[in-house]
Amino acid sequence: MSLQTHLSQLAAKHDALERELHDAIQSPSANDLRIAELKRKKLQLKDEIQRLQTNETVH
Repeated sequence: MSLQTHLSQLAAKHDALERELHDAIQSPSANDLRIAELKRKKLQLKDEIQRLQTNETVH
């Protein structure tokens, strides 16, 4: 798998988590632990995307 393909897949997962997080926050029965978990996963994906993009520009 190429780096660009991998980055695209990570970006798609990040977008999906963003939508899921938005829906969870809007829900009247929002679970704080679930929201925190979604935010953590979203941040991990963002960090991985940035790390890969940084490595791509170095090489």
